Amino acid sequence: MEHHPDVASYIAASTQWPDVVTAATEVLRGCGLQEHIKWGKPVYSHDGSNVVIVQEFADFMAIMFTKGALLDDPAGLLHAQGPNTRSAMRMQFTSAEEVQGHADDLRAYVAAAVAVEDAGLEVGPAPEPDPPEELAERLAADPGLSEGWDSLTPGRRREYVIHISGAKKSATREARVEKVAPRIREGRGMRDR
Repeated sequence: MEHHPDVASYIAASTQWPDVVTAATEVLRGCGLQEHIKWGKPVYSHDGSNVVIVQEFADFMAIMFTKGALLDDPAGLLHAQGPNTRSAMRMQFTSAEEVQGHADDLRAYVAAAVAVEDAGLEVGPAPEPDPPEELAERLAADPGLSEGWDSLTPGRRREYVIHISGAKKSATREARVEKVAPRIREGRGMRDR
């Protein structure tokens, strides 16, 4: 079975981890998934649902399971994408030999990911984080801001909380609240136009 032409082109153009990507995609192609390029990366789908994405990073090549949080991890191979990512989990590899050594594990994880899709399982919504003190005080003191906040979706509120809380100093958090307050008052998310 040959690679999808777009995936073959991707591998041919890879300068970071071509051998590792080749080893990973060889295993993934044998798992009964549809292979294609999406978001500029090799993606493997099952019945139209994305199951696995192959991603190259500076320090490793990753095989990301889109609903990895729902998978058991008996081999201890799954890593979180980042502190604010809830669903995706990834395996990280730095050599083709490492991929080949975990080929059976990879196949088992893919089978589990397909079972998650077949069962229609979804990762539940993230618990809504508490606003940082600077934002909470401002919301309590400003009814218009509070009304705008309440009109935001949980995801938009979460984005504001993460952005404001990311500042180490209280003064910087206050400045961030001041900057985003007009958008919140209008019921717009950070990236809404």
